[in-house]
Amino acid sequence: MARAARIALIVAAALSSIGFLALAAWQVQRLGWKEDLIARVGQRVHAEPVAAPPASASVSKDDEYRRVRLRGQFEPREALVQATTELGGGFWVIAPLRLEDGSAILVNRGFVPPEQRAPEQHAAPSGPVELLGLLRLTETGGGPLRKNAPAEGRWYSRDVAGIATQLGVVDKAAPYFVDETADPAQPQRWPRPGLTVLHFANNHAVYAATWLALAVMAAAAAFYLVREERRRPLP
Repeated sequence: MARAARIALIVAAALSSIGFLALAAWQVQRLGWKEDLIARVGQRVHAEPVAAPPASASVSKDDEYRRVRLRGQFEPREALVQATTELGGGFWVIAPLRLEDGSAILVNRGFVPPEQRAPEQHAAPSGPVELLGLLRLTETGGGPLRKNAPAEGRWYSRDVAGIATQLGVVDKAAPYFVDETADPAQPQRWPRPGLTVLHFANNHAVYAATWLALAVMAAAAAFYLVREERRRPLP
């Protein structure tokens, strides 16, 4: 191998080691962010419920998974969003809850399997209701490789604006939706509430260790090449 090629190989190994170290540092930062997120979400879901923000309020990620209390009356219309849960495949049932001030909040009443998708099989309670839930941010676009098709009534994500438009409440709808939580004092029913996924994948420590190991290997390779180059006799 020519000397120029050996020098290029040494430089490439050294730069690779630096790059792997940068990636390891980035994953350590991501680890801190993810652990902070998990801690904050854990605090929110176990905190005392508060009144849901008004429909005119803006919400952010700092509000997501906050426990909220709602009072209103369900309107006799709904949208079904395809879902996969611990109970299998089926649909989320999204229904507008009309509040006393005339605004509406989309409520994810829970999950139904395909055989329970007919509205008469999971009708919302009539009259005023009070429920607890977790505030969630809108999910635009659709699912992996599948876009929402509003004109056909096919939903793969809980797109608040799109579903509110389909249900005719877009002008007074809150910019978020609420996952209804299960009431342990009530018998199980369809739709089945309380299936919000609160587990966040946290593999950043593994990724950081992998990048660090690669950085060490690249540095060792660079050191070995430098040592061998120094041992070579001068031309």
